[in-house]
Amino acid sequence: MARLQNILICSDLDRTIIPNGYQEESANARPVFRQLAEHVNIHLAYVSGRNKKLILDAIEEFDLPIPDYAIGDVGTTLYRVINGNWQMEDDWSDEIGKDWKGVGWGKLSKFFEDIEEIRLQEPEKQTRYKLSFYTAQNVDHRPLIKKIRTVLAEKGVRASIIWSVDEISANGLLDIIPTRANKLHAIQYLMQQKRFSEDRTVFAGDSGNDLDVLTSGLQAILVKNAMDEVRKTALETLSGKHMTTRLYLPKGNFYGMNGNYAAGLIEGLVHFVPETGELIAKAVERSIYDIGDW
Repeated sequence: MARLQNILICSDLDRTIIPNGYQEESANARPVFRQLAEHVNIHLAYVSGRNKKLILDAIEEFDLPIPDYAIGDVGTTLYRVINGNWQMEDDWSDEIGKDWKGVGWGKLSKFFEDIEEIRLQEPEKQTRYKLSFYTAQNVDHRPLIKKIRTVLAEKGVRASIIWSVDEISANGLLDIIPTRANKLHAIQYLMQQKRFSEDRTVFAGDSGNDLDVLTSGLQAILVKNAMDEVRKTALETLSGKHMTTRLYLPKGNFYGMNGNYAAGLIEGLVHFVPETGELIAKAVERSIYDIGDW
């Protein structure tokens, strides 16, 4: 096989690689994914709402590969990982901090004390540039977000509001972050700084807080276990931009895998970067028979 050119795989964690939804996981999907991530020319970036500690917990619990980069806290933190050493990219923090004019999450949270539909998440789930709340799972989030936007506008704070659902805890999740600090901008910043091209970058996600990337025109995979509402919104948005070919929806039955979680990422990677097919075939063989050398 010809030498594989550098590839950047950017992926959400929960319900994208981690099988913490109610849908079934293909047994060999994560072993195949781990082997792919070991290849010297495949660079892995986790893009997650989790903080560094929770990302590390997930890596240990689900036997995930150590990434080369980690975009955490819904895009508000960026780490480069070298020999197990997680180095914060301070330039990224400086970039996004301009939107909040020096106001931290603690002071910002007081602006919303009169909104009954939200309750503050635990302190360890907040960061300097991320303010996170719980809501009821079935809350009508559109008028709620409109109410929050009004408060932010009155205070002169430039922010994005991201709402998603945690099916396991049956909670809605609402994050307020600087406008610059979304997953898409963080990925684009990483691509620019580390010189990854668009045709060698692939993103995988599953939920509402991935929509900015899924509908951006970057090569994106929406894993099969994603909620129908997310799938519908992504397709409608991309259709309006005439960019539906930039989103791949796994069908399953790829090497016997079902398209959920890591299986969907693997299937979509071959779709966008066909030369990875040989690597995946070898990884599947090893995962089943445990033969051969990588």
